[in-house]
This record gives sequence, structure tokens and C-alpha cells, in this order.
Amino acid sequence: MKQVIDSIVQQHAEEAAFLWLLRNNAVHAPHYSLRDLAKLDGRVEAHLDGLRVAGEPGWDLCKTALGNEENGEVFAASVMAFESGIESRIQAVLEALQKTPELSKGLISAFGWMPFEQAAPHAQRLLAADSPLKRLIGLAAYAVHRQDPGAPLKEALSSPDLSLKARALKAVGELGKANLLPFVKSNLAVEDLTCRYWAAWSGALLGEPAAIPVLQRLAESGHAQREVACAMALRRMSVQEGQAWLKVLASHPETLRLAIQAAGVIGDPAQISWLIQQMANHAIARVAGESFTCITGVDLAYDDLDTDKPDGFEAGPTENPEDESVDMDPDEDLPWPNPQLIERWWFTHRVQFTNGTRYLCGQPMTIESLNQVLRTGKQRQRTAAAIELAIRQPGTPLFNTEAPGFRQQALLK
Repeated sequence: MKQVIDSIVQQHAEEAAFLWLLRNNAVHAPHYSLRDLAKLDGRVEAHLDGLRVAGEPGWDLCKTALGNEENGEVFAASVMAFESGIESRIQAVLEALQKTPELSKGLISAFGWMPFEQAAPHAQRLLAADSPLKRLIGLAAYAVHRQDPGAPLKEALSSPDLSLKARALKAVGELGKANLLPFVKSNLAVEDLTCRYWAAWSGALLGEPAAIPVLQRLAESGHAQREVACAMALRRMSVQEGQAWLKVLASHPETLRLAIQAAGVIGDPAQISWLIQQMANHAIARVAGESFTCITGVDLAYDDLDTDKPDGFEAGPTENPEDESVDMDPDEDLPWPNPQLIERWWFTHRVQFTNGTRYLCGQPMTIESLNQVLRTGKQRQRTAAAIELAIRQPGTPLFNTEAPGFRQQALLK
């Protein structure tokens, strides 16, 4: 009997970690709705409950799994440790992170999973630590709950530790702290690219005009966050300014994909015909379909406007041993658009759209329509809606579309 129980507890530990990895991808996925995310998070919580009920044996398995040095295992162990408040458990997690700081994402996610009232005392303690890594985690714990940590945020903005400083610059935008814009502006030209990026991101979100050209340069130079940088810059431009930059991006093969995404961000139906033309290019067809959906709100698969994968098309790692590419297919979860069917649909429905107006999911962008997208859209669309709402409501925190689904649902009721 004991072997059976041990096996069940082991399964809870493994599934909690594995499902966290799934939800970590799901929050950025083009095919996940809030309802889908909430269902997945319910499964995560069920396995965490199994570990809670198991008591010490559940914790022992989580502690052992920390040796795998994976964020999913760190997430499960962190929830168990910090919920319990048992100092030896907490120290075991923190020691694992001290050895491998890259695992801090799992702990920050655990703080985001816990109710803020439960996470706050631990976050305050971390904010008071000498270790920049601990202070970063404490700051992030506040930020993911969209809570203002007060003086520690301002102190972190002047930290010599660049990772801590970058996280603080991001938090300024997340929390809508326009009073801290002078710190943001002073970092728009710093040498460290991560600090410069987050300064520009938060600056644009809070309405600082000088941040826009910084984001443009980062996007055009191939920065790791070029797609997010491009989108944030466009959201702060007029339709005419965005269209002009789109033409520049579309004129270079290396930024054509960005241009197609830009069309979806701008949301102007004047670009629909051009997007349909891009669907003939297999390499960018699916992202063109996604931008079409962003503007029109049409679900290509549900409305039978999709088609099969083209014969012979390969994206992502292949079985060819001579192929050195290991990059995953960025459009794996997107449907293949059928340009002919989509063109017919557009011919019939184009009268419902007005050129020069910005649309998201088939509706002109308004506070009401953006809130509707937050409730019913897919994750990427919901993220766009949250940013557009923050821009239209200065001083309000950015809605966290990566928070546990059940908590988001409660906030949006």
C-alpha cells in the first residue's frame, strides 16, 4: 500500500512541474483562451493539492527534484516551501537559486501563484536582503501581483546590479508609476541592452515620446525582444506613422515578418489585401493569417478559412542530421490560411470596416471592446488588449494576462 501511495505522490510532483511548463508556454500561445488557461491551471492546482495533502513525503520529493535544475520543479518546490513557512524548506529553495540564478523564474511564478497576502511577507524579507538576486525576486513578486513595493523599487532603479535594475525598470511600466519616469528616461541610452529595452518599454507604456525611436532601433537591429519592442512602439504611434514604418520594415527581407506582425498591431483594415498576398509565402503565411485575425476577429479554423500544411514545407528542427538548425517553428500553433477563401470572405465583409480606424478582434479599439477581448480573446490578443487599456488609462497597472487563470477570471467578473 505504501508503494502505491508513494507512486501517487511522485506523480503529483512530476505532473505539477510538467504542467507548469505547459502553462508557461500557454500564456503566450495564440490558441489559448482565458478559459483554456484556467482549466490548465486547475490541473496544476490539483497536483499541488496532492503534494500539500501528502505532507512531508510530498516536500521530500519536491526537494529532491530541485536537483534537476528545472523551473517547473522549482515552481512546485517553491509553492510547497513558502506556503508552509518552514524555514528549512525556504532555505533549500533559495540555496538552489543561489547556485543557478536562471531558476528564479520558477520561484517568481510560485509567488504569483500564491495569494498576495501570503506572498507579501516573504517578498518583503527578500527585498531587505543584501543579495541582489533575492531583492530582484522580492521586487518581481510584488510586480506580478501589480503591487507597489514602495522605496525598494526606487532603490533598485539606481542599483549597480544590472539584472535588478532591469527588473525595476520593467516594474515601473507594469505598475503604471509615471512619477518614476525620470529614472526611465535616464536609461534610454545606457549601454546595457536589457536595461535600455525595459526603460524604453516602460517609457512607451507611460507615454514618454523619446522611448519610441529607441524601441524602433531595437526592433530593427534584431534584439531578442524585437517583436515586443516593435509592437509597443506601434501602439504609441498614429496610424499614419505606423503605416510609414511598416513600409520600411516590409522593404527588407530580414524585417518582413515584423512588418506582417506590425499590420496586426496597427489594426488598420487598409492592410488586409497586402496581408492576403503574403499568405502565398509559406514561410510567413501563418503569421499573416494571425494578423488578419487580429484585425477582423475571424477564427480561420472555426470559420473553415484554413487549409492543410503545404507538401514539403519544413519549419523547426528536422530529422536530417546535416541540418544544424534547432530553432523551433514559431508558428507551430497557428492555422494555415487559405488565401482564396479568405479573399472571398474579405470581399463580402470589407464594408463592415473603415480604413484608418484601429481594430482588434473585429471591433474598433475602445475601452469597452478591449475589456471584451480581455475576457474572451486568445492569449496574444488579450496581452495586446491589456497594453492598449493601460495606454488609455494612465496611472493604472497593466493587467497581468500571465496570472493564474482562476484569479484573472475573478478580476474580470
